[in-house]
Amino acid sequence: MPAHRRPRGRRPLRPRLPEEVRRVKTLLDRLAPHDRPAPTAPADHLTLRRGAARVLLGNWTGTSTVPSRTLYPHQWSWDSAFVAIGLRHLSVRRAQQELESLLAGQWADGRLPHIVFNPEVPYGAYFPSPDFWQSSRAGRAAGAPASPETSGIVQPPVHALAAWLVHRADPAESARRGFLERVLPRLTAWHDYLLTRRDLGGGGLAAVVHPWEPGMDNSPAWDRALARVEPDTGTFRRADLDHGDPADRPTDLDYGRYVRLVTTYRAAGYDDRATTHRFALEDPAFNALLITGELALARMAGHLGRDGARHTARAAELTRRLVDRLWDDTAGVFRARDLTDGTLVGRRGVAGLLPLVVPGLPEDVVHALTRTLDGPHFRAPGTGLVPSHDLTGADFDPHRYWRGPAWFNTAWLVERGLRTHGRHARARTLREALVTEAGRTGFAEYVDPLTGEGRGARQFSWTAALALDLLHTDEKEPTR
Repeated sequence: MPAHRRPRGRRPLRPRLPEEVRRVKTLLDRLAPHDRPAPTAPADHLTLRRGAARVLLGNWTGTSTVPSRTLYPHQWSWDSAFVAIGLRHLSVRRAQQELESLLAGQWADGRLPHIVFNPEVPYGAYFPSPDFWQSSRAGRAAGAPASPETSGIVQPPVHALAAWLVHRADPAESARRGFLERVLPRLTAWHDYLLTRRDLGGGGLAAVVHPWEPGMDNSPAWDRALARVEPDTGTFRRADLDHGDPADRPTDLDYGRYVRLVTTYRAAGYDDRATTHRFALEDPAFNALLITGELALARMAGHLGRDGARHTARAAELTRRLVDRLWDDTAGVFRARDLTDGTLVGRRGVAGLLPLVVPGLPEDVVHALTRTLDGPHFRAPGTGLVPSHDLTGADFDPHRYWRGPAWFNTAWLVERGLRTHGRHARARTLREALVTEAGRTGFAEYVDPLTGEGRGARQFSWTAALALDLLHTDEKEPTR
C-alpha cells in the first residue's frame, strides 16, 4: 500500500479519557498555583511540574504516550521507557501500562521493536509506516506478533531500569498487580536476544544494525559506515518534513540509506543470522544501558526471591568487555567499534560519555570521562546541557538532530552517571540546567547547545518526563 494512503476504517488518533487519565487530572488540580508550595518545591518548580504533567497528559493515547502529537504519532521504545520513569511520579499504574503496552509488541525471539504502531493512525502520518515494515508477514519466522504491527529493529535497552524505578515508586501497588512477575521474564528474553543474536562481533557486546537502533540516528559516528550503503532513491515520501524544519532533520541521503538497510533486513525475514549486515557497530551507550538493565534485572529477581546472580555476572562481564573493546584512553571517551573492519570510530559523541551510568567502571575511566565532559569538546557556552557531538568537530551542526544539538534524555543519563560515581556537585549543575532549559523551551525535543534555542518538536514527552523525574527525585537518592 502506498505510504500516502490511509487504510479504510481507521480513524485519526484521538486521546481517550480512561479512569487513569482522570486521576492525573485530579493530581494537576491538587498542584494548582494558588496552593502553597512545600519548602522543598519552589514556586517555579511547582509550575514546571504542572507543565510537565500537562505534556504527558496531552500526549497520552489511552494505552501509551506518543513522543509528540505532530512528529511522532506512534509508540517508540526507548521514549516509552523514559516516559515511564517520569510517569511514576504521577501514576504508578499508568507508568506500568506504558511499559506493558510496549511489551505487547515483543517478538518471540525476544526483540523489543523500536516502534509499536497505533492502528488508528493513518499510514501517511508517519514514514516508515506499518506497510513498509510488514512485520506480521516478513517477520513471522522471527516471531513477530500478528498484532500489533511493529518495526523490525530495536532501540537502546532502557526498559529494565525503567521497570525497576517504576516498581520502587510504589512497591505495594507493584506487588498487588504482579507487575514484576509479568515483566521480568519478558525483559530477560529481550536481553537474551541482544546478548546472543546480536553478538555479531564475537566480542560479547551487542551490535546495532541500523542508525535508528542506538537512537542517535544521524550522528557523525555513523557516517563512515553509512557511506558503504547504496541509498534507496525515489520509493518513499518523508512525512517528518511536514512537521519539522528540514534544517533540523536528517538529510534525504541519510533517509535513502536508512531505507536501504531496512529493506535488506526485511528481505531476510529480519533474521540476524541470515542477514549480511552492511551496517553493524558496537555502540558504547547501547551496551552501557544493557549493563544497567542487567543490574536492574538482578534486583527484580532478588525482590521476587529468585537468584539474580546470572544477571550480576553478566553485568560484570559486559563492563569488562565494554572497557576492553570500546574505551579510548588517549581521547578520554568511549568510541563505537565498526564491525566491518574492526576499527574504533574516530568521532567523539555523547554516546561515548553515557557509560558513566555503569557503576562498575574503573575509577581512572570515570575520572577521564568527567574531565572530557568539562573540556572543550562538550562544555557548551550557551547551555549547561551536553551537546550530542564534539563542539570542535568539523561536522558539528548545532541544529541538525544528533549532529550537535543537546538532548534531554542524554543529559538525564549523564546526570545519573555523575551521581552514580559520587560527582554530586557536577550532577547538581547538570540537573538544574536540564530542568531550567526544559521549562524555558516549552519542553523542546532538543536545544541548540550554543544559544539554548529550542529546536525540533515542542511539548516533547521524554523532555517533560525526565524534567518531572528530576524535580521529584532527591539528588542524593541512590542510583543502584
